[in-house]
Amino acid sequence: MGTLRIDILTLFPDYFQGPFTVSMVKRAVAKKAVDLRLRDLRSYTTDKHHTADDVPYGGGAGMVMKPEPLVKALTALKRGRKKVKTLLMSPQGKRFDHGMALELSKEKSLILVCGHYEGLDERAMKWIDGEVSLGDFVMTGGEPAAAVMVDALVRFLPGVVGDHRSVEKDSFFNGLLDYPHYTRPRLFKGMKVPEVLLSGNHAKIDRWRKKESLKGTLTKRPDLLEKVSLSEEDQKLFNEVKREFETGD
Repeated sequence: MGTLRIDILTLFPDYFQGPFTVSMVKRAVAKKAVDLRLRDLRSYTTDKHHTADDVPYGGGAGMVMKPEPLVKALTALKRGRKKVKTLLMSPQGKRFDHGMALELSKEKSLILVCGHYEGLDERAMKWIDGEVSLGDFVMTGGEPAAAVMVDALVRFLPGVVGDHRSVEKDSFFNGLLDYPHYTRPRLFKGMKVPEVLLSGNHAKIDRWRKKESLKGTLTKRPDLLEKVSLSEEDQKLFNEVKREFETGD
């Protein structure tokens, strides 16, 4: 699998200098697992003021991103490339989640368009493959969403995470929340590490972790259980968890 190229089309390329120069994204760039390119939308404007927005037809508050610089930028970025998925960061888009991050990590090339103001001229949507949202809320622009998406999907790229098992055990990888984690010291402010984790019995530890994952999901995100397919063993554990909830154990 080659390097994943991600172009981010934005009015504020400096926004990404912080999140893209630390932690996992920095490692992914250093390992050449991802090729991140920040594209200033204003550089595709043609007037001396580098105008990227204008007042909306029909009146109303706010400004609208102009179609000319957007289409010019997308046409230039796609030229000579066989397969490019172009996504607009938008509160109207499909909800970004673990599954989408995994699927996008398998793409060869992505263009992330950061919306701003009241949105973009609808005619430019012809050059967009889809819209993505972080949730049912509105932000000033699409830059935070693009940064979150990149951070989430680079974890799946080969060689980025040292021990890939840590990715496989993350929350949502199997449709459930992660189990609780503990480290030294064994005793902290009167609270002990569960004895099973100190036992060295990996079968018991694995069972405890699966059960705690199910328990945490039932408590915090029961909606996830409606979509996940449990193995026969996990179903037995889940029934055990439900009985404990009912009896208050």
